[in-house]
Parts: sequence; C-alpha cells; structure tokens
Amino acid sequence: MEHGPGKKPEWLKIKLTAGASFASTKQLLNRQSLHTVCRSALCPNLHECWSRGTATFLLLGNICTRTCRFCAVGKASSPPPPDPLEPENIALAIQSMQLKHAVLTSVTRDDLHDGGAEHWVKTIRAIRSLNPVVTIECLIPDFQAKENALDLLMAESPDVLNHNIETVPSLYSRVRPQANYQASLLLLHRAKQKHGLNTKSGIMVGMGETAEEVTASLHDLARHGCDMVTIGQYLQPSSEHMPVSRYITPEEFEQYRIIAEAAGFKHVQSAPFVRSSYHAEAYAGNTETLS
Repeated sequence: MEHGPGKKPEWLKIKLTAGASFASTKQLLNRQSLHTVCRSALCPNLHECWSRGTATFLLLGNICTRTCRFCAVGKASSPPPPDPLEPENIALAIQSMQLKHAVLTSVTRDDLHDGGAEHWVKTIRAIRSLNPVVTIECLIPDFQAKENALDLLMAESPDVLNHNIETVPSLYSRVRPQANYQASLLLLHRAKQKHGLNTKSGIMVGMGETAEEVTASLHDLARHGCDMVTIGQYLQPSSEHMPVSRYITPEEFEQYRIIAEAAGFKHVQSAPFVRSSYHAEAYAGNTETLS
C-alpha cells in the first residue's frame, strides 16, 4: 500500500483571490466553450492567473488518450473529434483578453494520425491572423515521436516551444507509462537544432525521485538544448492518482534553482507552486536572448 507524506505544510496553503478579472476570464472561456489546462488539470494557481487575466488554453478537447498517474485531465481511448471552431474561438478569446503572450497546450491525442499537429497549426495561424503582435508559447505533447508531426508544428516558429519531461527516468513506468524519457529529450533537441526555437521543459518533484536524479535530469535537458526549466511540487489531484511521496521544502527548491542555473539554463523557476506555464509571460519578454 502506498502512503502519502501526511498534512500539507504551511508553504503549500494558498490564499484564494477572485477579482473582476477572474470573473471576466471565466465568463469569456465559458462563452466561447473553451477549455483551459488551469481548470482541467486542477492547477493550484488558477485563481491567481485568472485574476491577472491570463490562462493556458487547452486544445483538442479535454479528454486525453493517455493514463498518466499524475494528471487530473479526463481520459478515454476514443475522445470526441477536434472542434473545427476551436482555433478561431481561441484567437477571439486572446483578442478579447488583450493578451501579449498566449500559452497553448493540448491533451495527448494518440487516436489522431498526426496527434493533432494540424489542429495546432490552424490554431497558431488563427491567433496570429487576429493578434499579429502576440507572442505564442506551445506546450506540446510528444506526438508519438512522429517527426512529420513535430516538424509541421515547429515550422510555425512559436516564440517558445515547451515540452515537459515531468519526472525522472526511473519513475516513467509508474508516472508516464505511455511516454519515453529519451524521446522527450530528442524532441527538445530537434526543436533547438533543426528549427532554432527557444525551448522550455518542466519537472515535478515529490514523487519519489532523489535529488541526484533531479540533478541528472536537469543536466540531460541542458545537454539537449533546453533554455528554460520549471520545477514544482507534485500535488495529488485525487485519491485515484499517484500519491505524493514527499513535500519538498522551499530551501530545496532554491538548491534546485542554483543547480539548474549552474547547468546553463537561461531562465529557471523553482518553487512549490511553480507550474509549466506559471508566469510564462516573464519568459516571453526575453526570448531574443535565448537562441
């Protein structure tokens, strides 16, 4: 039987705020029938981000074809087909929110021949058509390592290409059974070497990994051309998901930040509530210094 770490420490308690921007963001997303990873993945920063008028748009529906044990997004082997109106609706939402930086992500759609890459491309083009000066960050799945699908999306030259390794190699069989650690590293390397993109990845801690394993993974990312990294505490979405092994202290997160910067990352965010797209706009303003 798996056991969690007990009561949450003080540093993992959030004071919720919900101002006018929170309400207007929620109404807009509901009106356009749009999904966000903020809501679908039960992100702890939802109130803060929505109150700032920011959100991470979730493409291709809110049902994933994979069974990762850390993720709160719904799962099924045959989700509904992609909504053809979604690209335009996301572009309109970005225009209404007057965003300077838009973050896109998606569920993994192994049921689609290209993993949804063409739908991604349509969304990026729709956004740029209505919002020509907005910067775009794409947090992408692995597209089953299909090079044609990866190249199709990467050729659109998003301002930031983000792909999370999520955890260390020894935990993949438990945490991400349908993913491949080396394939994720090679995806980031392809984005940097073939397409010259600004690259970013993220890792969760507190799942049973060791500090030495985290350090090794950070060096793996750096060697494969990753410019930016986020490190945050894993939080169990429900009793059906993988339990938290340990709550990492703020001091340990600071040590990970120091290790990551020493490994060569240009931008590092390392703290308990850090998530892959948390304060993503802070990265976007400096992308010209990364390549």
